[in-house]
Amino acid sequence: MLRRNIRLRREYLYRKSLEGKERLLYEKKRKIREALEEGKPIPTELRNEEAALRQEIDLEDEQTAIPRSLIDDEYANAAEKDPKILLTTSRNPSQPLTQFVKELKFVFPNAERMNRGGQVVSEIVESCRSHDYTDVILVHEHRGVPDGLIISHLPFGPTAYFGLLNVVTRHDIKDKKAMGTMPEAYPHLIVNNFKTKLGERTATILKHLFPVPKPDTKRIITFANQSDYISFRHHLYEKHGGPQSIELKEIGPRFEMRLYQIKLGTMEQSEAQTEWVIRPYMNTSKKRKFLGD
Repeated sequence: MLRRNIRLRREYLYRKSLEGKERLLYEKKRKIREALEEGKPIPTELRNEEAALRQEIDLEDEQTAIPRSLIDDEYANAAEKDPKILLTTSRNPSQPLTQFVKELKFVFPNAERMNRGGQVVSEIVESCRSHDYTDVILVHEHRGVPDGLIISHLPFGPTAYFGLLNVVTRHDIKDKKAMGTMPEAYPHLIVNNFKTKLGERTATILKHLFPVPKPDTKRIITFANQSDYISFRHHLYEKHGGPQSIELKEIGPRFEMRLYQIKLGTMEQSEAQTEWVIRPYMNTSKKRKFLGD
């Protein structure tokens, strides 16, 4: 099993290294295709390669004309089976953190919660790979308050690191009758204001934690981005009459997330390449919005 994982990882890194070359080749073909369509002369720097590139263009169709990206490889099997998620915590979790992870188990369908005990991260990830888990979610805390969430996609990554703020669990809400019970139906997703390339990348990581719901399910999960803070909300809706009489009931938990790093690997790989990391002390970082408007 270890040899197989090493071989698969090596093949994945090789495909990743080819991505830049494929993108460069795609740009050359695009320039030739545009020149032929507009009746313009072939660009000077491409004239030596024109014959070979035109032959490749003639053999391409809609599926092969655009190169596959790294994201296609990472989530290539996402449509074939539902996600299977393992939830765990940092070592010696407090009672509030344990309660929060118990509630997250019901938020993510097909999730299983594991007591961390003395296991190290590399053992957890290797065990999840061998048992066909698609994601590992690790929740951290500071003085009894959940403050960090790591989502690692298996078998090769990516791994997204989020900070948690303003966590309110169902356990903290006193009015249990108004809140209602937690359903286990697959939820509809609302992903709002993830408009940049990094925002689309973040939305891809989040939405692949959930399976495809049935059309008539009344459970809704929202990831709403505003100024790079992602608000997580969990609702049920009821139709008492026509479309104008829809009642929305929040069932918790609720929290805010802030992305601060994405790595091209799983969480135990210290050598994994960093795809993006926040730079909070740059002069313009307060003005810039990385995920959306």
